[in-house]
Amino acid sequence: MQAYGVNQLRKMFLEFFESKEHLAMKSFSLVPHNDKSLLLINSGMAPLKPYFTGQEIPPRRRVTTCQKCIRTGDIENVGKTARHGTFFEMLGNFSFGDYFKREAIAWSWEFLTEVVGLDADRLYPSVYEEDEEAFEIWNKEMGIPAERIFRFGKEDNFWEHGSGPCGPCSEIYYDRGEKYGCGSPDCTVGCECDRYMEIWNNVFTQFDNDGNGHYSELEQKNIDTGMGLERLASVVQDVDSIFDVDTIKALRDHVSRLAGKEYGEDYNTDVSLRVITDHVRSVTFMISDGIMPSNEGRGYVLRRLLRRACRHGRLLGIEGNFLPTLAETVIAGSKDGYPELEEKRDFILKVIAKEEEQFNKTIDQGLGILSDLIEEMEKSGEKVLSGEAAFKLYDTYGFPLDLTKEILEEKGLEADEEGFHAAMEIQRKTARDAREVTNYMGADVTVYESIDPSVTSTFVGYDKLSCESEIIVLTSDTEVTEALSDGDRGTVFVKETPFYATSGGQEADTGVIRTADGEFRVEDTIRLLGGKIGHVGVVTKGMIKVGDTAELEVNAEKRALSARNHSATHLLQKALRTVLGSHVEQAGSSVNEDRLRFDFTHFSAMTPEEIREVEKLVNDSIAKALDVDIQNMPIEEAKKTGAQALFGEKYGDIVRVVNMGGYSIEFCGGTHVKNTSEIMALKIISESGVAAGVRRIEALTSKGLLHYYDNLEAKMHEAAKLVKATPENLGEKIGHLLSENKALHAEVDSLKSKLAQEAAGDILDQVQEIGDLKLLAAELPGVDMNGLRDLGDQMKEKLGEGVVVLASEADGKVSLMVTATDGAVKKGAHSGNLIKAIAGCIGGGGGGRPNMAQAGGKNPAGIKDALAKAEEVLKEQLS
Repeated sequence: MQAYGVNQLRKMFLEFFESKEHLAMKSFSLVPHNDKSLLLINSGMAPLKPYFTGQEIPPRRRVTTCQKCIRTGDIENVGKTARHGTFFEMLGNFSFGDYFKREAIAWSWEFLTEVVGLDADRLYPSVYEEDEEAFEIWNKEMGIPAERIFRFGKEDNFWEHGSGPCGPCSEIYYDRGEKYGCGSPDCTVGCECDRYMEIWNNVFTQFDNDGNGHYSELEQKNIDTGMGLERLASVVQDVDSIFDVDTIKALRDHVSRLAGKEYGEDYNTDVSLRVITDHVRSVTFMISDGIMPSNEGRGYVLRRLLRRACRHGRLLGIEGNFLPTLAETVIAGSKDGYPELEEKRDFILKVIAKEEEQFNKTIDQGLGILSDLIEEMEKSGEKVLSGEAAFKLYDTYGFPLDLTKEILEEKGLEADEEGFHAAMEIQRKTARDAREVTNYMGADVTVYESIDPSVTSTFVGYDKLSCESEIIVLTSDTEVTEALSDGDRGTVFVKETPFYATSGGQEADTGVIRTADGEFRVEDTIRLLGGKIGHVGVVTKGMIKVGDTAELEVNAEKRALSARNHSATHLLQKALRTVLGSHVEQAGSSVNEDRLRFDFTHFSAMTPEEIREVEKLVNDSIAKALDVDIQNMPIEEAKKTGAQALFGEKYGDIVRVVNMGGYSIEFCGGTHVKNTSEIMALKIISESGVAAGVRRIEALTSKGLLHYYDNLEAKMHEAAKLVKATPENLGEKIGHLLSENKALHAEVDSLKSKLAQEAAGDILDQVQEIGDLKLLAAELPGVDMNGLRDLGDQMKEKLGEGVVVLASEADGKVSLMVTATDGAVKKGAHSGNLIKAIAGCIGGGGGGRPNMAQAGGKNPAGIKDALAKAEEVLKEQLS
């Protein structure tokens, strides 16, 4: 068997599956795209999930990849064993409803035995214990004796995660020989030792789990197979571990040379050599995909790995910055498979050098303080470092908690993690509160204050909606950075931009910024001090970095619609001054693609006639198709044109004047139409007061107006349909319905009164004598509250002096009413207090005046108790 290198094996695998009609796709970024369930891509299948779930159509039904992956679940174990690593490459072949078990099994065997040249007698397949189909294929079609096919249970050979697609697996193990074994006479496939290594896993996705352990066959069965490239290389090259395969060994040897140490002579030295080797690979690939060091998310993983590598370099006695030179070895060893490493070489080295330098400035102080703390703990016999101390090391000296834990662990100590996180939360709250206090200028301190003051931007968007420019600064939400990657939010600054930043009442442009490696969706454009224009948004694809040449493209439709609304405000102001008088001044405005809002000085509500007149003047100007002429001119010359300035605004020596056919002339820095006819029409939809002497008009033009009328028409048709009319006779139909409704209401009221009278029947028979007063407490089914009040008044007249308590149930709800005569009130009766005392029986509450009260409840079963209790309460009131 030939000892193929890592780069050769990768090429052989992809070419083999291309020969089987698979599309060889480039490795996806380590940054998950539109997948919030993952921090980093951790398997070959992960970026292909949309194809398996049907959310996206795959470019071909057969696909093969070599996917770069990072797994961070056991960072603490990296280095301690030769098995663990954070970065690895996963070879995979995938079928989306195309081939299934027969082809997947045959091709895995063919590649391993005929292409790579592994000894077939040293390969052992395993199957899920209930997967007879896979067993038969291995045994009868591939010719593997039954005793060499291992059956394992669900834990080992069935892939599933809760509900959804799942299925059995078939793995292939390679016998590496006795020298890797445990020496036990019964050592075989499945043993925990390193002799039998699993190198290939075929996952047959054929079932759907409903979440309750019930499985049904999937209509579209998929194949998801994976093989660790480094693991395969360790088998092919017959070496101890992944740290001994050619490309990784070259990096490990480089670390050894820098440290002046030999690998394999001392356990602690080997731990540090392996940590640095693995972590430098990870950070090099992560940065190439635009992941930047930060204190949260994947950026924190990167920072953690970098600092862990730095610290182990010091343990080995390596002085100064050493990580960039190691990253060069990573790039040299992997650029054949990942050319982006070479393309981004300078960028990768710059980021690593900057982060390492930053950490080295504080690490000595931090190590010294931690050493003192450990000494104190050992003297006092304490085993746990306080959370406050661990947090201070993190906050002041940049020590990630896991680094502090690792150093403590070497001394048999630990850190109070809960206390650490509690201290972190206190600091975050303090920071949030402090942000409200602001800086010495009285403005919130933001990441933008960290930008070099010399950075400035030029707006070139009056005459064009796209341009090419260089990215000069990038920021995340919290810090200036060198790059942003897929899913990262941030702000982009360029030398020249066609994007209009929010100002003068006009909302910002949105759009897209594209580079050779990425795409950024601009959600807002902001103007900052020093002439900086920031494009705020999110990276939607790939990565963008400082120094990239970018194509900036404004959303043309949004800009055009905003311009129409903006130009309409100029015509509107002129019309208002004409109709209402020259006292009208602009007091504020807001325009976007949907509508316009214009605030103006005026001291009374506009009449409908005034609104119609203003609308007419604006629409007349639109219909005249006035050309819009825009010029920059000295302010004194501009004033001579009669141009309207914004009241209270300060202008420079040169101003921009927008002239609409001589009808409206204003100072303005916003974007406008070239001819008023583009506005189409204007409709005022509201006029209201917003402050003393300030009125507000909201209006629509062009597309927004058409949408408004479409909605109005749809509502009118819907209303007409409901009353069996047409839009043309809707008013007449509604008039008839109102008349009919009025008559029916009168009839219903009459019937209710009649029913109430009938329900009352002979309830006077239920009158009780309470002292020299009378009490009538009775239940009347199906009477509403109005009916109870009417009957109460009638009963009161017939009663003489006394109290009437009436209850009624309808549709599960109870109405309760109490009324008392003037004489009863004088003797102590109080309807409001009485009803409060008995309303609890019906599961409700109420109250009222001494002579009249009412209550509601939801417990009809309590009516009898309430009426009985009324007698007790009245007796107490009279005593």
